[in-house]
Formats: sequence, C-alpha cells, structure tokens
Amino acid sequence: MASVSPSAASTQPVLPSGPAVFKTIPYAFILPEILCGTWVWILVAATSVSLPLLQGWVMYVSLTSCLISLLLLLSYLLGFHRNSENWKVLDSLYHGTTAILYMSAAVLQANATINSEFGSNAPLNYQLNSAASFFAFLTTFLYILHAFSIYYQ
Repeated sequence: MASVSPSAASTQPVLPSGPAVFKTIPYAFILPEILCGTWVWILVAATSVSLPLLQGWVMYVSLTSCLISLLLLLSYLLGFHRNSENWKVLDSLYHGTTAILYMSAAVLQANATINSEFGSNAPLNYQLNSAASFFAFLTTFLYILHAFSIYYQ
C-alpha cells in the first residue's frame, strides 16, 4: 500500500475559497475583470451604435465574459472547486481564450471609436467610445495577467 509523505501532500497547490479569493493572485483579478468588462458594455450601450456588427461583437464578448467570470468568482467563493487541479486548467484555458476574444473586441472597439469621430453627435459618441476602448484594452490586459499568473503560483 502506497502512502503519501506529509511533505508531498503539502506541495499540492491550495486553491482559495471564500474571502481568500480576493487576497490571492491571480484570483484577485476576477473582480476587476468583471468591473472593467461591465464598463465596456455599459459605455458601448450608451453610444449610438453606427457599426452594429463591430460593436455587437464587443457587446457579446464583454457581456458573456462578465457573466462567465461572475459565475467563476461565485464558484471560487462557494468552494465548488474542492481544491481540484482541474480547476486551475479550466481557469487558465478560460482566461487565455477570453483574453484573445477580448483583444479582438478591443481592436474592433478602437475601430468604432475612430469611425465615430466625425459622425452625428460626434463629441459625445467619440468620448464614450474612447472610454469603452480604454476599458476594453484594460480588461484584455487583466485577462492576460490572470491567464499567465496561474503558471507562476
């Protein structure tokens, strides 16, 4: 019968549960990801959408990512992971994929910002689109940090 030595058992990573999620990198990035992503879709929704295909993708990515990240945060807070190593893989794959999708959305939002510079109601739409572009790139950066910092735990 094989036994596990105490030192081998203690090297297994411990995934945070409850309030410890907010104190542990990379899991502390989840709440800022949700907040910045929420700002993206609020700001895009506040503009008069001149390019529905471009900004529709931005809205889809930001809203879907926000909801899935919220579910992931709740699962960490409630301890659904039960310290399984599979959750680290799931978390890394999700955040890596979302970073790529958010990068595409941020670039499309930047394009929509450039196109809104001279449209109807230009100053307000341009400012809202500029802010949405800023938060889209910031959210992309947060997702990238989260995805890569899992490997350096």
